[in-house]
Amino acid sequence: MDTHNDAQWWKGTIIYQIYPRSFKDSNGDGVGDLNGVIEKLDYLQHLGIETIWISPIYPSPMADFGYDISDYCGVDALFGTLEDFDRLMNEVHNRGMKLLLDFVPNHSSNLHPWFLESRSSKDNPKRSWYIWKDAAPDGGPPNNWLAMFGGSAWQWDETTSQYYYHGFLSEQPDLNWRNEAVQEAMLNVMRFWLDKGVDGFRVDVIWHMVKDELLRDNPVNPDYTPEMATYNQLLPVFSTDQPEVHRIINKMRTLLDHYKDKVMIGEIYLPIQRLMAYYGQDDSGAHMPFNFTLLETPWDAKAIGLAIDQYEGALPAGGWPNWVLGNHDQHRVLSRVGAAQARVAAVLLLTLRGTPTMYYGDEIGMSDVKIPPNEIRDPQGLNMPEKGLSRDPARTPMQWDGTTFGGFSTCQPWLRLAEDHKDNNVASQMAYPQSMLNLYRKLIALRQSSPSLKYGIYRPVLANSQLLAYIRQAENAPGYLIILNLSDSPAPFLPPVNLSGEIIFSTNDAGVGEFLTQGFEMGANDATIVEIKERP
Repeated sequence: MDTHNDAQWWKGTIIYQIYPRSFKDSNGDGVGDLNGVIEKLDYLQHLGIETIWISPIYPSPMADFGYDISDYCGVDALFGTLEDFDRLMNEVHNRGMKLLLDFVPNHSSNLHPWFLESRSSKDNPKRSWYIWKDAAPDGGPPNNWLAMFGGSAWQWDETTSQYYYHGFLSEQPDLNWRNEAVQEAMLNVMRFWLDKGVDGFRVDVIWHMVKDELLRDNPVNPDYTPEMATYNQLLPVFSTDQPEVHRIINKMRTLLDHYKDKVMIGEIYLPIQRLMAYYGQDDSGAHMPFNFTLLETPWDAKAIGLAIDQYEGALPAGGWPNWVLGNHDQHRVLSRVGAAQARVAAVLLLTLRGTPTMYYGDEIGMSDVKIPPNEIRDPQGLNMPEKGLSRDPARTPMQWDGTTFGGFSTCQPWLRLAEDHKDNNVASQMAYPQSMLNLYRKLIALRQSSPSLKYGIYRPVLANSQLLAYIRQAENAPGYLIILNLSDSPAPFLPPVNLSGEIIFSTNDAGVGEFLTQGFEMGANDATIVEIKERP
């Protein structure tokens, strides 16, 4: 059993992702900023959050809203200044909280000084800092690799008559991580922020960082369907997830370990068995490769139960699990599973073994917002309008109160607010005991006060057509039986033999305080937590 200590704080924490453009605007320009985050730290503390992760805040032309970086060691004026960041860092630490930054090592902006040098001539010292190749014999791209945001991943450059590689937008050229000078420069970026006191990094698209040295064509995806992004026409077996990436991740991990008590979380969308390699061997990889299982599994009790078991069974020795229900690239959880099941999903996220990551606004049940075509800002949506793949619907401003601009800003926000924001907001939910917000507060308080829920083992109990049930148990601490009804119909539940206890939580407030020794009926869309104990 893992125990909590300073070096393992990330095992017992809950991570809360802030998309800074949409969290709180402090200066009335319609875009969230660092001072807005500072304004809302008391709210996060009241919610029970101990760790926040902030999406990119670096200087950027904003072609991909901060994931195209022109200076890795600064703050974009849109979000504030380095002094504002230092103040945020101090405010966070003064509250006993932790702060994680998004680190984006795979690519820079095409306006970064490094790239401007690189494209200036073929003999520039920084030419090999990016991936440049001659055209194919027919004058086309060097190979068939595709960009995540549509089209070829190769951009012709007239100045030097070569192509450069970009896995995302053409404004986001990929760095050449096979170049040791690039490695040292980016490690120095990490040192810069670690010296400022950040508690770790979420590393963007970490599995993209190294490409096949021979630039072999990717194979055709036999399972591609027209509604998928065009990127999925091919299987990126040569453009991502190369063996050499693990040596680079080990360098990052070694650097973080030198600073002590820091955490590295890798963004990795890979099948479970391949994901596990990113833990490394003997503490050589990411502390936690993000686990997106719950984003990709049908909302079905049997399917989720199987996915949890497969993930738990695949974890390497010493590997610490983590769970994600939503982020800035995915549909909101409420829009995926419905309003009633969103409450059940909250219980699942906050009672599974491992570190949970919450996405801002999910705690008040924010949903995807329909963005008219003429208001779409996301490049993925703009480049493939016929696919309906814009990520804007899940990035809309936080709904703080029922005023015209939702308490987010004093002017029209950069993205429109949800139509329901006048009724569905933090202020209204604070005052309503049965609100989604107060449900999250109760769950967070229970989890953070319970050794079994923070560190205990996971033991599956049941997964049928309606119910998912499991036990969380730490040594010398009360254990818990969690029962989730993932259907909209009542369902009978028979507890395991010799198990009894008191119902301490229910999303429908059913049976709280009652002692459970025999079967009972779970209400539709209900989740129940039983504290295991002997009958008095």
